[in-house]
Amino acid sequence: MDSRASTVDRLTTISITEPQIGPDERAAVDRVLRTPSLTQGAEVAAFEAEFSTYLGGKPCVAVNSGTSTLHLGLLAAGAGPGDEVILPSFTAPATAHAVTMTGATPVFADIDRATFCIDPKAVESLITPRTMGIVPVHLFGQVADMAEIRAIAGAYGLAVVEDACHAPGARFEGGAAGTFGVTAAFSFHQAMPIAAGEGGMVVCADDAVQARARQLRTTRMSDLAAAVGRVQLNRLPGFNRVRRMNAAILDDGLRGVETPTVRPHATPVFHQYAVRCIARDRLAAHLARLGIATAVPYSTPVHRLPAYSVRAELPESGWAAAEVLTLPVHPGVSGADVARIVRAVNDATSAWQLAS
Repeated sequence: MDSRASTVDRLTTISITEPQIGPDERAAVDRVLRTPSLTQGAEVAAFEAEFSTYLGGKPCVAVNSGTSTLHLGLLAAGAGPGDEVILPSFTAPATAHAVTMTGATPVFADIDRATFCIDPKAVESLITPRTMGIVPVHLFGQVADMAEIRAIAGAYGLAVVEDACHAPGARFEGGAAGTFGVTAAFSFHQAMPIAAGEGGMVVCADDAVQARARQLRTTRMSDLAAAVGRVQLNRLPGFNRVRRMNAAILDDGLRGVETPTVRPHATPVFHQYAVRCIARDRLAAHLARLGIATAVPYSTPVHRLPAYSVRAELPESGWAAAEVLTLPVHPGVSGADVARIVRAVNDATSAWQLAS
C-alpha cells in the first residue's frame, strides 16, 4: 500500500468551500415550511429590508440568482441593444452573459495585477460613443478601485454596475462594496459568503432605480432562500472575521507563492484566497494528494471563450488564468487547517527550489 495514500486517508480533507449551516438556518427553513408561502412572501420582504439596513439604507430587490441580479441591475441602469458595457475578462462567464442578455455588447478590459480587479486605465482606453456603463467585479472579495472608476464614469457620463457577489462586507475608502454604483449585484449561491442555496440581491442607488428594477423583475427569490439568507446575513460579520484571520496567517506563513495584495484604504473579505504560482497545476496536484482542496478559478479568460472569441491583448488576464490558485480560507477552516496548508505549500515550493 502506498504510504502517502494511507496518510491522506487518515487526514480530514480541507474543502475549498463549505457552507456554514447550523441550527438557526434549519429553524428558519422549518418556520417557512409551517406557513402557506414557499415562494415570495414575508421572508423575502424582510430580507430585502435587512439587507438594505446592512448597506446603509440602499433600496434592495431580491431575485433568484446572482446572474439574474446582475442582469436586472444592468437593465435598471439602462443597458440595452446597441450599448457597450466594459467589464474585466478575468471573471466568471456569467458576468459577461448578463451583459449579453440585455442586448448590449460586452467589451473586455484587462485587470490590475495586484488585486485581480479591473484596471481603471484599461477601462478608459476602451470607451467609445456606444459605451453606457462599467461593471467592476470585486473579485475574490477585493474591492476594485472605485475612486478611479467613479471618476471615469462621471467624466464620460457612464453608469457603474457593481458585481459584488464575492464581497459582502468588503470596504474601500470608507464605503461598502455594493454602494458605489447605480446598482450592485450580490449572489447567495452556496459557494458565496452568504450561502442561502440560491438567490441574489440587487442594490439600488435610490428609489427611482429600485422602482425600475421592481417593474422589470420576473425571476423571484423563494421564502425558503430568504429565510436562510437572513440568518446568514446576521452571521456574516463573524464569517468575515474568520476569513480575514485565516488570510492573515496565510499572508505571514506562505513562501514560494505570490500572496494577495490589499489596496490601501481597503478591507477585503477574502471570499477566496488567491495566490500566484508559476507551477500552479503542480502545486494543486501536490495539495490534493495531501487532502487539501484547491480551485483554479478562471482557467480561460472570458474574452477567449467560444461564446465571445474576442481578439484582444489582455496580458494580465492571461497570466492570471495560467497562474492563479485559490486556497481554503472559509470559516470552516480551523487554525490547525491553516497551519497544515502553510506547511504543505512551503514544503513543496522549498523542495522545488532545491531541485532546480
